[in-house]
Amino acid sequence: MDTIVRRSRIRRTRTGKRIELTTRDLDIFRALARYRYLSSTYIHAFVGGASETRFKERLGDLFHEGYLDRPERQWEMAEYRHRPVIHELGAGARRILGEREIVEEPYTWFAASPHRQFAHSLMVCEILASIELGVRERPDLRFIAWPEILAKAPAGTRESPMPFRLPATTPSGWVVPDGLFGIEYAASDKKGYRFFALEADRSTMPVARSNPEQTSYLKKIAAYRDVISRQAHKTRWGLPNLLVLTVTSSESRAADIMQRIEGEPGGGPAFLFKAMDQSELRTPANQLLFNPWQRPGLPPLRIDE
Repeated sequence: MDTIVRRSRIRRTRTGKRIELTTRDLDIFRALARYRYLSSTYIHAFVGGASETRFKERLGDLFHEGYLDRPERQWEMAEYRHRPVIHELGAGARRILGEREIVEEPYTWFAASPHRQFAHSLMVCEILASIELGVRERPDLRFIAWPEILAKAPAGTRESPMPFRLPATTPSGWVVPDGLFGIEYAASDKKGYRFFALEADRSTMPVARSNPEQTSYLKKIAAYRDVISRQAHKTRWGLPNLLVLTVTSSESRAADIMQRIEGEPGGGPAFLFKAMDQSELRTPANQLLFNPWQRPGLPPLRIDE
């Protein structure tokens, strides 16, 4: 009887197997070009397929033959054995995209090098991907990604080496969202638009500090408040509006931040909060789009309406 050898999910084992690339394989490469890190559950949600088990096997083939990589930092995460495997583009996939002149602009501004804050970068990708996947379920909505926003921004922003920075009259002089996207809403013959700066908060930054020179979440909120009051998002990116979404790790932390900013000038309408444990993001979380977000001192708001 032949013995079936189970390949390691961590270490690449090339077999020399010839890979005949399919249209769905190219769609996998496209998704990972847009989002630096995606687990198998997200990739499957983007590209489809009847059998998720067969799909994972295909991802395994693409990994072991060098088309995809599996970031090593994921093996340091708690309960990694029970998490869907996280992938990124490998040398093989990048070569194929280049040879076929397939261009997918990144939806984030992560550096190409490995990330020191891997868990945070992964969280940003999962939140944005969850919202995009939710939007795809609604024919009356359209997801507007960062490349489209940048393409329509003023020339000075497009030519900037750091176009994702928002100038603020704060000690730092600027604020950088973790992500930026918009939603187009179609109602009969009219269209409306909202744009969102995303903050993925893993509770690693103190909410407040006694030393105002040190970083804190309230200091970041103050920078956003300054940006919105001066309409800097309009002059920098050409956006008519800007809401700030914070996905944080616990209800108590969300409540603490909201209580501190409630009643302050500009402290409520533009800031939306949702508590979500990162384990809830292991599979696409469409509740980020379809469930209400909390606002300080104001009724909750659904961003799909």
